[in-house]
This record gives sequence, C-alpha cells and structure tokens, in this order.
Amino acid sequence: MNESTEELIPAWVDGTLAPVGKLAVHQRGLRHKAVSVFVIDAGRVLIQRRALSKYHTPGLWANTCCTHPRWEEDPATCAVRRLREELGITGVCPAFADRVEYRADVGSGLTEHELVDIFVAEAGPDLVVTPNPDEVMETRWVDLYDLSAQVLRAPAQFTPWLRIYMTEHMARIFGATVGVGR
Repeated sequence: MNESTEELIPAWVDGTLAPVGKLAVHQRGLRHKAVSVFVIDAGRVLIQRRALSKYHTPGLWANTCCTHPRWEEDPATCAVRRLREELGITGVCPAFADRVEYRADVGSGLTEHELVDIFVAEAGPDLVVTPNPDEVMETRWVDLYDLSAQVLRAPAQFTPWLRIYMTEHMARIFGATVGVGR
C-alpha cells in the first residue's frame, strides 16, 4: 500500500489539518482524527476481535467499531458507515458521547495519536451483526463491568485504545453513574 493509493485521513502536519495517507499517519505518529463506536444493549457491549490481516493490533479485542474518518467526512457519518462496513450493522443511531485524545504504541513501529469522537448506540431488539472477515474475526457481547475487569486482568488481549477507554474514560463514555451501586 502506498500513500498515493491508500485512504486519506485528517491529520495534523506542522499544526495544520491535512489529508494524509493512513499508513503514513501511523508510521509518523501524527495526531489525527478518529471515530470509535460502542453498541450497547441492557448493560452489555458488543466487542470485536480484529482480523489477523489488520496491519496493526491483529487478533486483539476492541470496542464495537474503531476507525478514521475520510478527509472531510463528518464523524457521525463515519460511525454509521463503518458499523455497516465492518459489522453489517444498520438501523442504529450512534450518539456522540465524548471526545478523547490519546497516544499509544500499536507495534511494528506504528503509533496511534488520536483525537477520537466516541459514539454510543443502542442495539435494539432486531440488531443483526454480520462481520466482514477482512475486518473482524469474532464478536461477542460482554457485560460492561465484566469487560472493565477483563481489561485489567488481561490487558494484552485488548487494543491499547480499548484499555485506555475502559481504565481512564469509562464514566465519561457510558455515563456519570457508571460504577455507582455495583
């Protein structure tokens, strides 16, 4: 994959937002825009295990959907598009929950330095999940609190961003009452 044929995503270069090839962004560790989605249902969250063909963090568990908007793509539009492309999920309405910035080594000399718009969507009773095998090797529903405990017990099984979301931003993403009364 070379920069002229790969997808361009919004990244900051010398303080200016510009379209940059996705791989180059990660190789250079540039701060860039991202989108993460959590689909929830009655206290459970849908997580995905990334396909082994992914160029970073293959085989690790992540939130429902995580991606980069295309250059000039609205984050909410991106969230809906990638839920459909990665998991075959349609008919949900992701709601903006928070914006988080983090920087993490994702292996192979690549760095994620993301300014992430995080969305939460209610699953609804008729949710159909049809993972794209090029993106996702497995999905499962897990209780939100069990996920938090699993991330603490076995962090190497999860992507760096999911570890950050669950250990540092859980209440901001899922509501101020997370953890109260449990």
